[in-house]
Amino acid sequence: MFRLRTIMASGAATAALVMAGGVLPAHAAPAVGPSAPGGHYQQQMVQALADSLGISDAAAVQRLDSQAAQQKTLRKLRLSGVDPRGAFFDGKGKLMVNVADARAARHVEGAGLTARITQHTAEELDGIKQELDEAAAHRLPIGVQSWGVDPASDKVVVQVRDRSTAAGQAFLEKAASYGSAVAVRSNDSRAVTTAGTIYPGSRMDYGNHYCSVGFGARNPSGNQVLVTAGHCVENLPDLYANGSHFAKGTTSRFAHGRNSVDMGLASVDSGTTIAPQIGTWNNGGNIAVKGSQRAAVGSDVCKSGATSHWTCGSIQSYNYSVTYSDPGQPDTLVTNLGLSNTCDLGGDSGGAWVSGNQGQGLTSGGRTDNSCNGVYGQGTSYFQPLDDALQHYGLRLNTA
Repeated sequence: MFRLRTIMASGAATAALVMAGGVLPAHAAPAVGPSAPGGHYQQQMVQALADSLGISDAAAVQRLDSQAAQQKTLRKLRLSGVDPRGAFFDGKGKLMVNVADARAARHVEGAGLTARITQHTAEELDGIKQELDEAAAHRLPIGVQSWGVDPASDKVVVQVRDRSTAAGQAFLEKAASYGSAVAVRSNDSRAVTTAGTIYPGSRMDYGNHYCSVGFGARNPSGNQVLVTAGHCVENLPDLYANGSHFAKGTTSRFAHGRNSVDMGLASVDSGTTIAPQIGTWNNGGNIAVKGSQRAAVGSDVCKSGATSHWTCGSIQSYNYSVTYSDPGQPDTLVTNLGLSNTCDLGGDSGGAWVSGNQGQGLTSGGRTDNSCNGVYGQGTSYFQPLDDALQHYGLRLNTA
């Protein structure tokens, strides 16, 4: 069975809390850092990516600029009917676009991107994934860890840990019925929503657990809210940063033992503001957030959390489904997650993700075999996409 590990992070680690009369920096990160060469990105973001990839700072800036430019082209192609769900960056930094036929390929390549004619369309793969979600919601597939569309392999990939359970076998039989559109892979670890114990230092406390502060936003009435992982506010708790109350959970789409989405909100106390900057845990200054434009699969990304702090990697998939199991709780199916090789640990949940200067998501969970080694240690992690949460709740993100 998979153990649901809730990742919860500290109040100031992810975002500074500007309160009436002063600032709660949650692990006192310095002010927003200087821009990198070219002026597009802050130096600490560039250095983290450069070191993790073994390239120069200038090459890291070029890589980020290239990703941004190619995604801008993809957005234009979307207006003419190109499906962006099949797009992904390859290992060389080229944005590949899966298409159904030669005509579509010529259209994509005429715009300057690389096209690949695939056996399965994005619509077909998303349809299969949706049918697997429905099967899992009807009967939770104990032993099946996760599943989602992988545009690079042109398949729905199912990760399985234990094939011995009846429910898991039934799910795998259904997956096999789709033939070459589904690939089943084995691993020995568990998926968990990284719930952590309270430790000294900055964090977002509730009860005897803690989570990481996520993004601040405004609701349609103009009131400030905290956007966080749903399991952090499942029971609508009071939230504390550095011992002071700053917010209260108001809604969550997460519930143990049920088909869930890991997003939720907390109302922020009057006189308190969630700063539009992400703390990097002494890896340079805070990262200013300029928006919430979703990055394509393969994009570089970093996250901030109370336990593993500032870690970086890349986005591997969207619309991903995971079966979590917390000790003492029934197993829970969570859908619509992002998948990444960025490392996370228990206590990071709710923490903010960023690509360049665009907010990307909130930590949801990870695998039990994650062993983070500083900024560049990698693992398997899951995040709630930020843009989905903002759209669902009708929110306007706090930006710098």
